[in-house]
Amino acid sequence: MLFSRSLRSSPHALPSPDGNHIAVLSSLSVINIRALRSLEPVSVIKLPQDFVGPVISFQWSPSSRLLLVAGPDQVRIWSALDSTFHATIRHSMVPGTKPAHVGFGASDSEVCIISSFGLKFAVFDLASSKTIEVASPKVFSPSSACRCFSFRPETRHLALLTRVAGKDMISIHSFPTRELQRSWAPETVDAQGLEWSPDGHWLVVWDSAAQGHRVVFYTSDGHLFKTWSGPANPSVEDRDFALGAGVKALQFSPDAQRLAIGDSSRSVCIISMTSAVTETMRLRHPKTLVPSETLQVWQEQIGISQTGPAVHAFLRTTQVISPAPRLQDNSEPVSGCAAISFDPSSVLAATRLDDSPGTIWIWDLQAAELRAVLLFHGNVSSLSWHPNVPETLLVKCEGDQYNALVFVWDPLSEGPRPVDFGQRLPERKTSTSKHRISWLGLDVATAPSLFFTDNHNFVLACLAESDQVPPPWGDQEALEPGFTEDTREESPLELVPAAEDLLSGPKAMEEGADEDLSELEDTFVHKR
Repeated sequence: MLFSRSLRSSPHALPSPDGNHIAVLSSLSVINIRALRSLEPVSVIKLPQDFVGPVISFQWSPSSRLLLVAGPDQVRIWSALDSTFHATIRHSMVPGTKPAHVGFGASDSEVCIISSFGLKFAVFDLASSKTIEVASPKVFSPSSACRCFSFRPETRHLALLTRVAGKDMISIHSFPTRELQRSWAPETVDAQGLEWSPDGHWLVVWDSAAQGHRVVFYTSDGHLFKTWSGPANPSVEDRDFALGAGVKALQFSPDAQRLAIGDSSRSVCIISMTSAVTETMRLRHPKTLVPSETLQVWQEQIGISQTGPAVHAFLRTTQVISPAPRLQDNSEPVSGCAAISFDPSSVLAATRLDDSPGTIWIWDLQAAELRAVLLFHGNVSSLSWHPNVPETLLVKCEGDQYNALVFVWDPLSEGPRPVDFGQRLPERKTSTSKHRISWLGLDVATAPSLFFTDNHNFVLACLAESDQVPPPWGDQEALEPGFTEDTREESPLELVPAAEDLLSGPKAMEEGADEDLSELEDTFVHKR
């Protein structure tokens, strides 16, 4: 395993989606952009003096070309590596509040802003300097605001969930004009979110868990196709599932062939997203684990070291064992599936239950069998598969014994491998609640690599097995030609209401843009 040198970081530091650059926003004044290959600065952006914090959103555009920094009353967008583009969005807010959501839309030329308290959903077009607003988006909290809208792959239609006069409404808006094409009232009582399938064939809406099991499937043009009302032929243990809470977790597989639905029981339903949209299997989490040749059970062992940090190792269990239950506290008891995640090949799925938060279950969906169970001493706070490399899982746990420590698992490894960043950072106490870890979205030809930051410094790690495999970074490349760290003078683009059009829009945003694919398919075109 190879590590990079430690570099200056901040609470706002993140790699680009393609993994080629790392942006760090420091002291609300300067954005430093480093190239991954050289780890040297390739661009410096100074924030204007009228930008007032706190920073609500800091993110890369989908293409890794632009950077967005949002404050309570304005949004700034810069071209990351050159001075061809700079935009400013000013929006009115109630004093003392901040937007519930700020981020890029379906393309680099769109920015979506949801006002506080869900007053309106606004889409700013950076190419035309126009704004489209929709009232009353259904927003429960800033953490769940992104569930009220979804962009359809390829055609980039916007599906938006609103609530007017106590009734849910769904609207579909074309790209890039965002004109309303269709709206209807879904078959829900209190919808919690909506999502397009990865292939864009289905629009799925799910109801509140308090309303029981209800997931509604619509075709791409908004016609009702089917309503799922809970598991078919439930087992004896789940015979009373209808009395419990409904949908808690919902996740599409990357190939759009399956939809996983978790509720308050110990089972996860797998829906086949073929023309029939039927339930094909149920993943039942056993209360007792019986290791076998096809089921690996790895249990964490923590050893005390007198000369250094604690040693984390995993032993393969051969005896019958039960996952550790959740420690009882003053909070209300919870149960059911807390998280579902598919690997990029859509062959493996990882799940976590609320009643055993320190356990990860790995399922083989082709065989519909449990393949591995990972038992940790601490509660698992997050799990994520590598976006491009199949069957490679990243796990982060809570607790002081996991400071600057994460785990990586794959089917061929001898249990989860600990990756300790603590030895690579300056002497400083690192809290698990502050450090952040993510995959670098590099292509498959490169060994899987990690980005770690404790808000003061960041370190990269390459999961190569030997020194013969070079890491994706190095010092062999010089700064990009013509770069200086002096701030470039850029003429800002002031976005104005839709009634006014001060610019023709930067042509750079339109180069390579797809043709307008805003026409929705007819559901029954195949019958003609």
